[in-house]
Amino acid sequence: MHSLAEYQPEDRPDLADPALGPTEPARVIEIGEVTAGIAVPEGRGVRFFSSARDFDGLDGAVFRTAEQAARAARARMSARTRSPARAHRPALRRA
Repeated sequence: MHSLAEYQPEDRPDLADPALGPTEPARVIEIGEVTAGIAVPEGRGVRFFSSARDFDGLDGAVFRTAEQAARAARARMSARTRSPARAHRPALRRA
């Protein structure tokens, strides 16, 4: 996991240069009642920091928007919550 302390405002070009305009605030991403992580603006996108082990595979990933990060977290959650019985069943082939 990454530490938010690693990213000081002076190290972030989007905060250091007022010519780039205002940035959106960090966004908490929740999937149902689970907090997946936060999306922190960085450069021209957002960096995802996971807050639950199920989302560690996305930790540190950069997305264009916070909504893309939320979609990736939802996809990861839906892949984890599929029925275990269905996951172990072999795929049927067409004849």
